[in-house]
Amino acid sequence: MVEDADLLTIPQASKWATEYLKKNVTASNISYLIQYGRIRKYDNNGSTSISKQDLIKYYQSYLGKREINWKAQLGEDVNWGLSFDFLKEADTTKHVHRLHPYKGKFIPQLVEYFLDGHTDDFKKDVCFEQGDIILDPFCGSGTTLVQANELGMHAIGIDISAFNTLISNIKIEKHSLIDVQDEIHSITNALKRFISQSNVVQFEVQLTEELAKFNNEHFPSPDFKYKVRQGLINQEKYGKEKEDEFSLRYFQLINQHGIKLWQRKSENFLDMWYLSPVRAEIDFVFERVSHIKIREIQRVIQIILSRTIRTCRATTHADLATLKEPVTTVYYCAKHGKMCRPLFSILSWWERYCQDTIQRLVHFDRLRTGTFQTCLTGDSRTIDIVEALKAENPDFARFVNTQKINGVFSSPPYVGLINYHEQHAYAYDLFAFDRKDELEIGPLFKGKGKEAREQYIKGVSDVLRNCTKFLAQNYDVFLVANDKFNMYPSIAERSEMRIVNQYKRPVLNRTEKDKSAYSESIFHLKSNGFLKNSKTDSISKQEQKWEKIYR
Repeated sequence: MVEDADLLTIPQASKWATEYLKKNVTASNISYLIQYGRIRKYDNNGSTSISKQDLIKYYQSYLGKREINWKAQLGEDVNWGLSFDFLKEADTTKHVHRLHPYKGKFIPQLVEYFLDGHTDDFKKDVCFEQGDIILDPFCGSGTTLVQANELGMHAIGIDISAFNTLISNIKIEKHSLIDVQDEIHSITNALKRFISQSNVVQFEVQLTEELAKFNNEHFPSPDFKYKVRQGLINQEKYGKEKEDEFSLRYFQLINQHGIKLWQRKSENFLDMWYLSPVRAEIDFVFERVSHIKIREIQRVIQIILSRTIRTCRATTHADLATLKEPVTTVYYCAKHGKMCRPLFSILSWWERYCQDTIQRLVHFDRLRTGTFQTCLTGDSRTIDIVEALKAENPDFARFVNTQKINGVFSSPPYVGLINYHEQHAYAYDLFAFDRKDELEIGPLFKGKGKEAREQYIKGVSDVLRNCTKFLAQNYDVFLVANDKFNMYPSIAERSEMRIVNQYKRPVLNRTEKDKSAYSESIFHLKSNGFLKNSKTDSISKQEQKWEKIYR
């Protein structure tokens, strides 16, 4: 039995936890623990209360122990300071960094740490300063470009994926946001008129109401999640029973409102992964976006539409990152602890992402500096950076010719992990972008075998060798990688570079379902020629250490 003296209101729990953990714990943090069944909710004279002992039990079971446990699995050489475990999700996805989902990107704070010479832990190895030019030959979604801008540095990105280039450039370009909002308003009103002419609205209203009643009765929150965590309910068995029970009513509503679930053809991604009403709305919005006359405005709205349709795929919430099977019916969702359903309209997500995109672009506009950033579409193994820049930004090209690029901060693909074009297949289908899957380095479809690893080493080495043509003599290269196959010493050697330092960081808050201890390394490389020609006193102690190891 819980004593009244042990009970805390949410504000009291926030204050107590802040003192207990010696870090700020907000009322929202406490509410999150209740909502997701981490701790139990008590009704104390009509107000929500929680037990101090429940809080202590939760915190002692996890916080503080993760570092110890992870070091036991990953090694004592893990730099826990690079875990950035003190950050909230809002920090790691700040402003434009969450403009569009992208698998395989690093958090902006990691870029800041290695680019910003004022970081306390990194003063002994200051490599870059304001006004320098940074290169990211595996640009991805543009994190390095955005952070370089914030830090007052110029940056060039290169990516083989035309869609990745679009995402990156939308993040760092200045936009006429009033004009963008006008176009959004026009498209949204047209979409609402289009939807009103269908029977989807009435169907969704009735389905939502009946599903909410069903969930309140059979999956009361947060009690249901708490009982699951305590082992009092077998959620897999119970969820399947309730899934079968409500499915009968679901298909009655489908027939009653004449809802067409599937399209007749399945020739591409859009045909396979979208219910028929959703596909009709996507095509409707796309048609209007394609008629926007000002290309700069059109590109911003393309990103909003792409983000919207990614969310509206016919899949479960748990499988959004890695698609398994198309879903056409209601299903028990372990992520939310209740019955969920596929989407039949894009409207709510379209409106949400339109507003969110404008807010994020406005936020970044307040932080941006007057520096150059551009992402180029091309093969980093062969691209002539200066010539490609001339076509996109002649002023930047002249600047690069004069100053040279000071260094690289990038994360090459991890061998056999992601098919980078395929993760945005919906956008390639919709916008008819040119796919160049065969030019990806280390894609999932090539696996992780010996041949794939050899191709990977050659590919990354060829990129670095090409990049050095445009780098200043005393360049610094930082590469983020999980090198479980020990390929980077060979990559460095083939690139005529040497690893002068290595930082091993734990990777927290991964999106994958596998939450086991995981680390990645940040390799600091320099030119062989620079190391051979430099005097000993001009090389840091860490560089001397790695010089001995790799000699």
